[in-house]
Amino acid sequence: MSELAELFPAGDYRHHLTLRRGEPRDFFRSRDATGRVRAERARWLAEEPARYAALTPEGAALLAEFSALCAEWGVAQGATVEALGGAVEPDFLLLSPDAAGAFRLRGGALCFPTGWALGEKLGHTLDFVHGVVPGLNPALAAPIGQFLARLKPGVAFHRDNWGLAATDALNLHPARGLAAPDRPTAPDRLWLRVEHQALVALPRTGGVVFGIRIALHRLDAVARDPAAAAGLRRALLTMAPEMAAYKRIERVRDEVVSWL
Repeated sequence: MSELAELFPAGDYRHHLTLRRGEPRDFFRSRDATGRVRAERARWLAEEPARYAALTPEGAALLAEFSALCAEWGVAQGATVEALGGAVEPDFLLLSPDAAGAFRLRGGALCFPTGWALGEKLGHTLDFVHGVVPGLNPALAAPIGQFLARLKPGVAFHRDNWGLAATDALNLHPARGLAAPDRPTAPDRLWLRVEHQALVALPRTGGVVFGIRIALHRLDAVARDPAAAAGLRRALLTMAPEMAAYKRIERVRDEVVSWL
């Protein structure tokens, strides 16, 4: 099975917590030999640092520990959230439990968001962060909380999330006002936008790093992969209307299905 096809589990579309084990160093290390990804990250952080990086007081120790791990892995160094955010290729979010055990977003560098703003979620619980996603909290809030509480250091747990975009831009911050997919369109004007995610425990502080790498695949290339095309078609056909609306693909869903 191709890597793209693995994005689409068998069966109807649903929320799932399918995780794979990996090495934290491998996820956060640089992969772009051209340096363009880090250059773009540094540009957004220089132009509008408050939009793309933030840290609560509770996040300071988490950032220091994550920065030390990045240096130990030979990935990057940075004493501030902006400096580290411009030195690593993936976005990263810092989480830690509050007094009641609920994990809260304490900060991070989010240069390539998929339609959400870091400042609007800062300090809130994961239930709040995920509250906009139809059906996610009822299906997975408890399993996610239990998993994070039991997460052990030294390993990265990977998962993937996908959507469709009308641009190959990495930065889809809502303030940029980039349009959602709409008719008329064509397979060479839409992209399968994949968030490759990793969860890594911070042993000293008890926090968690949530890493996000963006990958973009033009839809005409996806359509040429029979297994991936079949999986995407099935997911689109079985996705609830409210989920399609949340992903901003409801206006092109039928058209995309016809191509696949």
